[in-house]
This record gives sequence, C-alpha cells and structure tokens, in this order.
Amino acid sequence: MHNPLKLGFFIQPVHPPLRPYADVLREDREAVVLADRLGYREAFIGEHLVDSAETITSSLAFIAHLADACPSITFGTGVLPLANYHPAMAAAQVAMVDHLVHGRLVLGVGPGVRGDAEAIGDLGSDRNRKTQEALDHMCRIWSEESPYRIAGEFYQTTTERSLDRQIGLGVAIRPLQRPHPPIAITSIRPDGQGPHVAGARGWTGISATYVGAYVVCAQIQSYLEGRRSAGLSVDPSGWRVARSVFVADDEITARRYAYGEDGAHGFYFHVMRTKLAKANALDVMRDFSNQPDSDFTTRRCIERLVIAGTPESVADQILEFREKVGAFGTLLYTGHDWADPALARRSMELMANEVLPRINRAAQETTPNEYIGGSV
Repeated sequence: MHNPLKLGFFIQPVHPPLRPYADVLREDREAVVLADRLGYREAFIGEHLVDSAETITSSLAFIAHLADACPSITFGTGVLPLANYHPAMAAAQVAMVDHLVHGRLVLGVGPGVRGDAEAIGDLGSDRNRKTQEALDHMCRIWSEESPYRIAGEFYQTTTERSLDRQIGLGVAIRPLQRPHPPIAITSIRPDGQGPHVAGARGWTGISATYVGAYVVCAQIQSYLEGRRSAGLSVDPSGWRVARSVFVADDEITARRYAYGEDGAHGFYFHVMRTKLAKANALDVMRDFSNQPDSDFTTRRCIERLVIAGTPESVADQILEFREKVGAFGTLLYTGHDWADPALARRSMELMANEVLPRINRAAQETTPNEYIGGSV
C-alpha cells in the first residue's frame, strides 16, 4: 500500500515587480496562515536578496513574523543560502527561530542564486563547497563546547579571546531540536549530487516547482540510491516535490485562470524560464530526455508544468504524475501571486479538502511497484 501523500506549501514567492511591496508581503503572510488553518503540514519560504519579483529577503525573518499566527504548520527555509552568510551568524539565527516556532522548523539549505552572489561580491567562489563547509561549521557550533576553534577553506569561527562562560559570553545558543533541525536540500538538475548526499546522510529534499518529470524522477531515484548506499531504508517519504497546482469548482474557470500567459502562472513561468535561459539551464524543465526546444516556450511550460482542473481532474493528474516519477512523500503546493484572491484561496481549500483525500483514497486501492519506480 502507498504511504499517504502529505500536503505542504511553498512560496518563492514571485509577484509582478510593480505591486506595492507591503501588499505582496501581506498576501504571502495570508497565504501561509491559510495553509496552516487548512491543515497543510509544512510551509517552505524562499529567499532572495536582490530581486523585486521574488520579494522575501530573509526566510527566517518571515518565518519569525508568522510564528504566533500559525500554531500547527512546520516551517522550512526554502532555502537558506548558506554561501551568503557566515556560519556563526546563520547558526545563531536558525537556533533562535527554532525556539520561536517551538521546534517546528526544517532547515532547507542551498548555495543561493547567481544574482545574490554578484551583489555580495562572491561570483568567483565555489558556492557549493562553501555551502557544505558552512553547514558543517554550523553543526559543530551546535554540538561542540566553547571556545570554538573551527577553521576551513572559507570560514573561521572562534570565541577564544572573548570567552567568559560565567556570563555566557562566547557561548552559542543551540536550537531547540537536538542536535539541530532536520536538514533538507533543494535540487533542480537531474544529475546533481545533492539528492544522493541527502539520502546518504539521512536528510530530506525538494524537487523545484519548475523542473520537469524527467528531472523529478532522476532526483527521487538518486535520493533512494543514497539512502541504500548508507544502509538506510529505501523510503521515499523524505522527498518533497513542489508543483504549480490550481483547483477550481469547474474546468473552464481552472483552465482560464491557470493557463493564461497573462495570469499568475504565466508570469511565474515567464520569470523562471528567463532566469533559467540566462543560466543555460532550460533543460531542467524537461519532461523527457531529448525534449524538443519548442516545448520550452512560456505557453508550453505552463501547459506542461501546471496541474489544473476540478478536484477530481487534479487528483487524477497528480496520481498519474506520481506513477510516472515514482513515489514521494510530500506534495508542496506552490503559492503564486493572487491575481484573483477569491479563486486563489478557493484553490488552496479544494486542494486540502477534496483533492488530497481523493489521492489518498485512490492510493490505498492500488499496490505500488518498488519505491525506486518511475517510468520517465
């Protein structure tokens, strides 16, 4: 029997840059509060420093702002770009937020985006190696006794000169969750090492919203192979897949809202397609190998990568997608700009109250293939 699919929420977020900043922050907050009220299990929050479309500049600050308004949901940084931070700073901020949300925090990490790297004068470094070193340093700060003597290729952390244990000086705050919050990585490439490393270390991971089925399948298999290599159970429940989903009470409304190039999903995929093209990474949107270039227009990306329809139709599409790429544990419903707030809220409600129960009822009636399945 399939493990029940869990439902989470994810926002990068992406809004038209001309919208007032206070309005989009208020809307993003309202979306996460609604997700909490509807029973979504997790809410991952993106972060960008210099991007007037992706407007949350600190995922940890935004999560702290939501702590009292969301009593149930588990928050995630999606991702905290560790290459932008000194590990002592990141460790301190993560520890504080973990306490503020009473241990309901997943530490999603990654190297961050090229634009932010340029802004802080860091285009020349190996940001993947830098991220790994920062994470290792953070884990040591949380587990070792002061004074810290941690030196690496990119960072040094010490409190030897300032240490005064009697008054707490030079002693780092530790997270509420011990030894640290669960760690998750995000992935966009089919051949990246991140999913395998996550599996082997007992971490979890996320397939990005805009990657195609071919890529998701490869990432899930790599994650499971990593778990197998470390002697862990070949269990896909730790893998999350973010998807653009829109649910309406009727098919005409769903298709009109979700598939218009001038709508919220059209704007999102125009932005992501443009960014990926600049990075020579459009191929991560592939649904199958050797996919023709004609499938990478904004219109075709919307048609291929947005799941839209009535509750019954959307449930069927998600079941078909899950059968194609292989089992995974959590579907992260991607929040987009609320071009029509009433329809956007209704979609989230239908997803939680009608689509997810349909999926899990149908999954209970089928016998799964091996976890490492997937037919892309």
